[in-house]
Amino acid sequence: MMLHCLLPGKLQSKKIIFEDVFSARDSATLEHLKELSSRHRVIEESINQSSFITEAIAREMSGGLTSHCLRDLQKLEQYLPLLENLIFHVDLVCGNQHVVRWISELKIRWSSALSSSSFFNLRGPKFFQIDNLRYELGMTLYLYAALLRERAVEILPTDLVQSATLFREAAGVFQHLANEVFPSLQSSQPVERPPEATPSICTVMSLICLAEAQAVTIRKAEEKGTTVGLLAKLHYGIIELLGEATAILYSSTRECKDISSSFLEFISSCKALHELRSLKYLAESLKIAEQLGVAIGVLRDSLINAKKEVPGEESWRSIFGKEIDAAVDMLRKFEHENEFVWHEKIPTGDELPRLQGNKIVKAIPYNPQRWERELSLKI
Repeated sequence: MMLHCLLPGKLQSKKIIFEDVFSARDSATLEHLKELSSRHRVIEESINQSSFITEAIAREMSGGLTSHCLRDLQKLEQYLPLLENLIFHVDLVCGNQHVVRWISELKIRWSSALSSSSFFNLRGPKFFQIDNLRYELGMTLYLYAALLRERAVEILPTDLVQSATLFREAAGVFQHLANEVFPSLQSSQPVERPPEATPSICTVMSLICLAEAQAVTIRKAEEKGTTVGLLAKLHYGIIELLGEATAILYSSTRECKDISSSFLEFISSCKALHELRSLKYLAESLKIAEQLGVAIGVLRDSLINAKKEVPGEESWRSIFGKEIDAAVDMLRKFEHENEFVWHEKIPTGDELPRLQGNKIVKAIPYNPQRWERELSLKI
């Protein structure tokens, strides 16, 4: 079992009517702007849960898709190439004062799912406005990556291979945001922004997705009967990925000072869970190598640490509890065998072995798609 946190995908947006702001020179450009507005509206209504379309009609409009997550991904895939095309043409005249004013009149606003202040606002979520089309692109792509991750969780019980692929695709989109989209946005305007619109958080999300992809890959490896020594190293690879994510969160204090405590607990709980699993496999491999005393020391130490990290979230606590119970049971058997057969010394602290992780998953690079339509704007 894996811990799941779908909080990152709970974004909201406000209406944008492109044709009311941009002046088109011809009917083709006007149609493009209207289509952009229409595509944005269906995304906005879906994520804001303000759509009046019934489930049956929504399924029919999507070509028969039964998954709400898949339907939203489809809407985003139809919107993003149009938006990329508009940005391409606006960049050609980016210094024009008319264009600067038009973009500010769009009032591009998104909420945050990770900001702690968003959860204590009695008037609903706080919306952040940045007058830059790359903010709209970045937040839309962030939503797309978060929904890829959500879909990976959705199909996890039935298709491990596809689930791991989707986690890796999501990691690639987050990497693209961290490296290509949000750095330029950061330097343009010193305004308040949601944590999601920062390279640091996108890098953190990419590392989380890679850790989740590796966790799914481990489940496949367990089914194939992979050696316990390798499984221990693979779980420790997850700890290293999440350790990188944690280091970024605590070093980028300016960008990450307002992060939800639930999201931080998710990362620390995942790290602790995979540490316990890693050390259980290490103990098993040590027993096979006839080092039962060392195996007992590893298990004792792992349980002391794990019991300090039990999460508050009920579903996570349940998974954690089962893992602790399994480790306690293993320790009891090992201690019983050692007491009556081997009588080995039990090492502690620095005498215990230290693992080195093995990271075997990589992000699938994201390649932006642009519908190459000629646009003619009145400047």
